[in-house]
Amino acid sequence: MTSTRERQRAAARARLEREMAERATKARKRRQTQAIVGAAAVLVLVVAGTVWLATSLGGDDKKQNTAGGDGFSQCVFNEVPKEGRSKQIKDVGLPATQQANKGTQTMTIDTNLGPVTAKIDRAKVPCTAGSFTHLASKGFFDNTKCHRLVTEGIKVLQCGDPSATGNGWRQTDGTGGPSYNLAEENLPTDKRPPYPEGVIAMANSGQQGSTGSQFFIVYGDSQLDPNYTVLGTITGGMDLVKQVAAAGDDGAFAQQAGGGHPKKEIVINKLSMSDIQGG
Repeated sequence: MTSTRERQRAAARARLEREMAERATKARKRRQTQAIVGAAAVLVLVVAGTVWLATSLGGDDKKQNTAGGDGFSQCVFNEVPKEGRSKQIKDVGLPATQQANKGTQTMTIDTNLGPVTAKIDRAKVPCTAGSFTHLASKGFFDNTKCHRLVTEGIKVLQCGDPSATGNGWRQTDGTGGPSYNLAEENLPTDKRPPYPEGVIAMANSGQQGSTGSQFFIVYGDSQLDPNYTVLGTITGGMDLVKQVAAAGDDGAFAQQAGGGHPKKEIVINKLSMSDIQGG
């Protein structure tokens, strides 16, 4: 016959088991609820993203034509809010959203040292080429200086800041651009090195969709991460770029992005884009 103490222990054990079972059931229901809420949150984000995308790309046909026709690509140029623009931003309007994705163009950079030319394939960079064509037509690059030279680790000459003008250098050099950004194109993810000597590529802030007007000419094979749009290939004037590189830099950006202002000044008198050939 069991004692009173043993019966009490058995009853206590049974109560504990019931409590544990109830807790497990509640925890399971709570996890199920959280999973449902989480799934709903994801759905809301997906729906919101879809609505945002539809809003961004859709709308009144009078404002922009979103249907990419034969031989054209639909491009999105994201305008920088006016209240967030610095003095280094130069507003020359937005390019057309429809851009040709066939044919080639020649970029001519007329500098104080002589011309530098590049070939651009529209099939690879329709939106970036369209942006450059628009900016060039507005005189955006005219009378600006190539503000950054890197000679160690990577070998690039960077240009395209509309605010890098006049005599001397400013702390803000390298922060200027147009009043919009666009997505990256033609990323060399399958190339080794990603940026060989002779390519011209677009600079960005490191964030996706932050391509603007600044570009860099690669005068020596460079192991950069493949995050920068390859705009085209230099076809003439590389000797001029190498002259600038040979003169070195002043180390102004050594503690930040690397390099500095070129000691041998190179000024873009005018940058022009030819008509599309073979389109």
